[in-house]
Amino acid sequence: MNETTLQYKTLMLLLVLVTIAFIWIMLPFYGAVFWAVILGIIFAPLQRRLLAKFGWKRNITSLCTLTICLIIAILPVIIISALMVQEGATLYKSVESGQLDVAKYLAEFKVLLPAPIQHLLDRMGMGDFEGLRDKIAKGAMQGSQYLATQAFSFGQGTFDFVVSFFIMLYLLFFFLRDGQDLVRRIRIAFPLAEPQKRRLQLKFTRVVRATVKGNVVVAITQGALGGLIFWILDIPSALLWAVLMAFLSLLPAVGAGIVWAPVAAYFLLSGMIWQGVVLSLFGVFVIGLVDNVLRPILVGKDTRMPDYLILISTLGGMAVFGLNGFVIGPMIAALFMSTWGLFTGAKQTVKLPG
Repeated sequence: MNETTLQYKTLMLLLVLVTIAFIWIMLPFYGAVFWAVILGIIFAPLQRRLLAKFGWKRNITSLCTLTICLIIAILPVIIISALMVQEGATLYKSVESGQLDVAKYLAEFKVLLPAPIQHLLDRMGMGDFEGLRDKIAKGAMQGSQYLATQAFSFGQGTFDFVVSFFIMLYLLFFFLRDGQDLVRRIRIAFPLAEPQKRRLQLKFTRVVRATVKGNVVVAITQGALGGLIFWILDIPSALLWAVLMAFLSLLPAVGAGIVWAPVAAYFLLSGMIWQGVVLSLFGVFVIGLVDNVLRPILVGKDTRMPDYLILISTLGGMAVFGLNGFVIGPMIAALFMSTWGLFTGAKQTVKLPG
C-alpha cells in the first residue's frame, strides 16, 4: 500500500467519523433541520422570483420569503394546534361528565340496524355497551390526566418548542439565502458524473415538492372541507374531526371516508334524512374528488407512487420518525424509486459488470 492510498483511506475514515459525529449532535434538533430543508426547497422558487423581479439584496429577499413562509405555512399550524388542544380538553370534560355519552349513541345506532346484524353483534360480544361506557369514562379520565400532566410540564415543553422553532427559522433563512451555493458544493463533492448529479438533484427537489404538496396539501384540503361540513351540520368537536380526517387522508387505503361515512349512516338511520343526504353527497362529490382533482395537478405523473407504497411508507415513517414520518416516509420511498430509476437508466446506457 503506497502512501497516497494510505492518506486517501485515512481521509475517508476521518470523513466518515466526523460525519457520524455531526449527525449525532444534530439528532436532538433533527425535526427543526428537516423542516428547514423541506421549507427551503419548497419556497426556493419564490425566493428566486422575488430576487429576479425586485433586484433586492439576498438578505432582504430571504427575509421577505421567510416572512411569507411564516404567514402561509407555519403560523396556521401553530394556531390550529392550539385550538385543537383546547377543543380536545373540552371534549374530554364532556365525555367524563357524561354530557357526551358515546355509548348511548352506539346503543341507539345498534337498534336501528337490521335484526340479523344485531344478533351477529350479540354473538360476537359487541352488543353490550355498558362495559364500553365504563371504558370510555376511564379513557376520558386518563385523557384528562394526560392533559393535566402536559400542562404541569408545559414550561419545559414550551422551551424545547421555542428553541427548535427558532433554530428552524434561523436555518431556513440561510437555506433560502445560500441554498444555491450549498447545492453547488454538494454536487461538487458527490462522486457521480455531472449528468447523473443534475438528474438526481432535479429528481430530489421534484420529489420533495411533490410529496409535500401532493400529500400534505390534499390532506389539509380534505380535512378542512370535512371540518366545514361538520361545523355546518352542528356536529360536536368539528376541528378535531377535521384534523383526524386530514391525517387519515394521508393513508390511501383508509381516507377521510372512515370518519364522515359512519356519521352520515347514523343520520340516515336515525331519521335525520337531510343531514345524512347532505353529508353523503358532500363527502362523495366534494371531499372524495379532491384527491382525484388536486393530486395530479400538484404531483404530476412522473412522481406519482402506487397507493400501497404510500400507505406502507407513511405508516413505516411514522413508526420510525414519529409525526414527522408522514412526510419523511413517502419522501424516502419516492427517492428510492427515483434512484433505482436512475440506476436502471444508467445500466441501459452504459453496460455495467454483471
